[in-house]
Amino acid sequence: MRRIAGASLIIFLMFCSKLQAADTEALVLVQKAFDYWRGMSSYSEFSMTIHRPDFERTMVLKGWTKGRSDALFFVLQPPKDAGNGSLKKGKDMWSYNPKINRAIKLPPSMMSQSWMGSDFSNDDLAKTDSILQDYDHRIIAREMMDGHQVYTVESIAREDAPVVWGKQVLRIRDDFILLSEKFFDEDMELVKQMTAEDLVTFAERIFPKTWIMRRVDEADRFTRLEYQYLEFDLEIEDRVFTLASLKSKKRLR
Repeated sequence: MRRIAGASLIIFLMFCSKLQAADTEALVLVQKAFDYWRGMSSYSEFSMTIHRPDFERTMVLKGWTKGRSDALFFVLQPPKDAGNGSLKKGKDMWSYNPKINRAIKLPPSMMSQSWMGSDFSNDDLAKTDSILQDYDHRIIAREMMDGHQVYTVESIAREDAPVVWGKQVLRIRDDFILLSEKFFDEDMELVKQMTAEDLVTFAERIFPKTWIMRRVDEADRFTRLEYQYLEFDLEIEDRVFTLASLKSKKRLR
């Protein structure tokens, strides 16, 4: 009986060790994919097209990111939206409307709200590090695609984490390119999905030129984000990520 119990304990410990290794591998994958997306810093110029059954409109934007949590975005076109901006600094985020010349600090509950009427939320656009801090990860599938191994990672929100999504499911290539991301509510029902298209090279880095965010309950409703220019790992001063920059009419670049 002692030998049986000892063997069972060894098997259990081996299983736990394997599970822990898998969880660590999943966390590293998500971390590297997140850092690959943002780089140490980035500057981008892109368009955002909001498509609805009865209308479609396009905005042109530019943005900066630094580290895992700081981001600044401005609308350039169309003229009626020009100057609208968003600043993410640490865990805090502000929205700026030039017509009232006022920056409004968004509460955490607003991070999941639509950005400028699109299917991207405030958090989606800034791509903050909440998924690294507030979720536990595990690899649930592996497959080969176009000569790359692709991992499917399930990310479950930790208990009492200040997040809206109860679960996210990411597909990540072995070179850390994020291919898709699914968002589930607290009841684990799929709400929307973001998919990558048109892998191109920006500043010697392979990156999806196009991202499409689509809600699962409306077939003819989506938002397409398309990069025209993207640069990584450049020197960006901390002063860029301030309320003064958010409100400035003199653009930084």
